Amino acid sequence: MNNEFENVLTFKHFFFLWFGAAVSIAEILTGGLLAPLGLKNGILIILIGHAIGVTILSLGGIIGSKERLPALASTRISFGLYGSHLFSLANILQLIGWTAVMIISASRSINLITKELWGFDQIHCWSFILGLMVLIWIFSGKNGFKKINMAAVALLFGLTLILSAVVFKDQKLWTQALPINSSVWGMGLELNIIMPLSWLPLIADYTRFAKTTKGSAWGSWLGYFLGSSWMYLVGLGSGIVSNNPDPTGLMLATNLGFAALGIVFLATITTTFLDVYSAGVTFSNIFPRCNERTVALVIGGIGTALAITAPIEQYQNFLYAIGSVFAPLFAVLLTDYFIFKSRRSIAQTLLIDWGAIAVWMLGVVLYYSLLQTEFCLGATLPVMVLTGAINLLIRKRFLSWKTLKPV
Repeated sequence: MNNEFENVLTFKHFFFLWFGAAVSIAEILTGGLLAPLGLKNGILIILIGHAIGVTILSLGGIIGSKERLPALASTRISFGLYGSHLFSLANILQLIGWTAVMIISASRSINLITKELWGFDQIHCWSFILGLMVLIWIFSGKNGFKKINMAAVALLFGLTLILSAVVFKDQKLWTQALPINSSVWGMGLELNIIMPLSWLPLIADYTRFAKTTKGSAWGSWLGYFLGSSWMYLVGLGSGIVSNNPDPTGLMLATNLGFAALGIVFLATITTTFLDVYSAGVTFSNIFPRCNERTVALVIGGIGTALAITAPIEQYQNFLYAIGSVFAPLFAVLLTDYFIFKSRRSIAQTLLIDWGAIAVWMLGVVLYYSLLQTEFCLGATLPVMVLTGAINLLIRKRFLSWKTLKPV
């Protein structure tokens, strides 16, 4: 897909792209983890957390649109060529993991629906079908991607309206009031920030093809903020009403099995497409001669096989692992780019910046240390602020250990 989208994606494309990415079972299930907060507190933390997380996400996208660099290639600005290779490997692994998580969680929901409607009980079969549909989506190329994605998201919008009506019609949602527990609040804020953060290693893969930086930034921000906040709210409501964040059972109970089937199927394809395509883009950062689409097809096959053979039961720790790696990474990159004004020209001569690696490693340690304290602001936001501050205060002055390409 190299250069297929060059300078053609506008506000509406980014809005539909990221709205579609946000509408997923994974986001609904994560929102369900906020049920102990109750509806009012849950809504508040969803809006605050997403405003923070999506703003950070959009800043990463701005770098891609201005420098015309994919997400992991842009890390060369701070960490150099070899540093970007290290983070590329980490990103490929997390994207394979996300592909498997998305497929298996969707397969379970679809299987529940088909088992109830037709007595068809084949989770592995649905995993294979979902994986195959994602591969077809990738193979469709530029024109197929834009047309299919916009049509799918438009349909998803209608289906999620039905889903929301089912979840929020229960009156006890609006009368239940729970006290705010600081540890639950911190966990909730973290889960709201970390989901947008998980897309940081991907967003510039798409914004590099933006017609304008403003259009890509606002389209991405609004699309993901609205879509993800909505899905979290659905999961929150479902978790409170039925003690189960997966609303599939509620929709079956109200004879809306076909609508539930459409939501799960379309949402999984639109979201998983982004994972496998970006894995291909990331792989090409290490091996530039590789075709992004071909690699994406291979990664999609691996993720599908993993979903079939090794189902992932829980992914909360998986989200924390992503946060520990990419929160300090992008704290360094964002401060370098927006404050030190480092640009693409630096990446052409820098092999590795050992000072940046040292600051990143310190950020990883800080992340897990804060995670254990159950801090009321979570771990991601404080770690990004602290890592960025350390980067600003000491790295350029005391940790300028760089290996450059020989002249």
